[in-house]
This record gives sequence, structure tokens and C-alpha cells, in this order.
Amino acid sequence: MPENKPSAQPLPDPVLMITYSAVKGLAASVFLAIFAFTPHRLLAGDCNGLILEQIKQMPQGGRYSVSHFAKIRLQSSAHFESGKFFILPSGPSFCSGATYLVFIRTIEGLRARGELHLDYATLEKLIIRDQRDGEGIWGRWNANGPGTARLFHELQLGRNFDNFDQAKPGDFMKIFWSRQVGKNEHGHSTIFLGTENRPDGQYVRYWSSNIPAGYGEKSVPRSKIAYAIFSRLETPANLAQINNAPLVDTYLASLLRTRSSIAEAGTKCGL
Repeated sequence: MPENKPSAQPLPDPVLMITYSAVKGLAASVFLAIFAFTPHRLLAGDCNGLILEQIKQMPQGGRYSVSHFAKIRLQSSAHFESGKFFILPSGPSFCSGATYLVFIRTIEGLRARGELHLDYATLEKLIIRDQRDGEGIWGRWNANGPGTARLFHELQLGRNFDNFDQAKPGDFMKIFWSRQVGKNEHGHSTIFLGTENRPDGQYVRYWSSNIPAGYGEKSVPRSKIAYAIFSRLETPANLAQINNAPLVDTYLASLLRTRSSIAEAGTKCGL
């Protein structure tokens, strides 16, 4: 006959408590270890809501211009003092300058909430000076071609994509009115606001500094957009990586005098 095994006795309550606490503590330790090694991108949300809030604080109109005077007004619109940007937009303005002001306002909004901490060296690199295309943060943003998207890819600020179905209000959007990229391109730096269906087709709504009025919203038939690259701000703390990036992005710098292509632009932006 098989040997009779003694029946298991229930653990006393104190032992149960100690065992439960030990298991709970181990589970918490495992969770914290996983959390610590999870890439920031996976944990981050996006800043689209805050970006839309900043647009509401921007003025209307002011006239569109790409003159030297407009560039001087842009520099004075983003005043940096005592480690903080004071955004006081004034016209005339142009598209990349308008979207960059919203970008800086968003960064300052995150800092004011205590959700973003950037050192002084990084903040200084956000200042608009007379940077040439591809130089520094502003020079990359303002460059021909996929300037903003290239910056986002290089510093890992968030994902880039070219599918309208994935876009949502608050995404930065570079519009290409033709398939030309670089020299001879016709583009527009904007912030996507959505799409709407009209009797004559689908329209794309966006905010920027637009010809001729300046700051404000605009809608265009989607059929007029040859191509668009969207950039979603997700990990703004990675702006600090500009301190380790080359002073000049040679690809963007070259686009004033050379032609690129939609395919090459996509590759350069991680698409």
C-alpha cells in the first residue's frame, strides 16, 4: 500500500502575512527594474494638446513676409532672458518662424508644469540667431526640405510619418506643394488641425503664417498637397542631445543648392 502522506497544514496568519509581503516586494522590485530599463519613447505621451493650447495664444494676422525685417522681428519675438523664453509674437512673419514659436512656447509650457527640465546650455541652443540652414536647432527647423522632421529624427524628439490617417491635431506638418525637395522646392511649415469633407472633396486644415495675411488657420484641398511629413512631439527632453550633435546637418545645409527627393527625405527622417 502506498505510504500515507501527512496532509498539508494551513500556515499561521503571521506566516501568511510575511510570505505575502515578500512576494509583493519581489513583484514591485521586478516592476521597477523593468520600468527603469524601458525606453523613454515607450513611456512618453505626446504634446499635441499643449501645442494646440499654444496656438490659441498666438495672434491673428500681422502679414506674411520672408524679408530681412521679418527675420529680425522673429528674433525679437522669442526673447531669452534668465534661462527663460518670453514669446511676444509680432508681424510680419513666415511659416517656419511661426511654427517654431509655437514649439518654443510648448517647451516653456512643459517647463512651467515641471514636466520638462533642460539645462542652460540646451536652452541657449534654442535661441533664434542668424543660423544658416542646417545649423543648430533653428537652422535645422528653418531649412529647406524636411527640416523639422529631420531634427525630430536626429534628436529622437518623436516619430515622423507620412500617412494622413495617422495624423492628429497638433502634429507638425511639412507640406510639399510639388514633388521637388531642396532646390526649387515649394513647401510650407504648418501644424495640422484636421481634415474636413466638402462637396468638392477633402480639405486639410492647418495653422501657420500663411500668404498673405500671416498668423492664422487655413484649409486647402488635399489634392493640392503633393506630399506631407508629420512630426509628433513625444520626448522633448531629448533636446539635450543637440549638445552632442554636429553643429551643422550637412544634408539640410545642402538643400539650398542641390535637389533631393521624396524618397531620400523620407529615409533621412526615419520613414
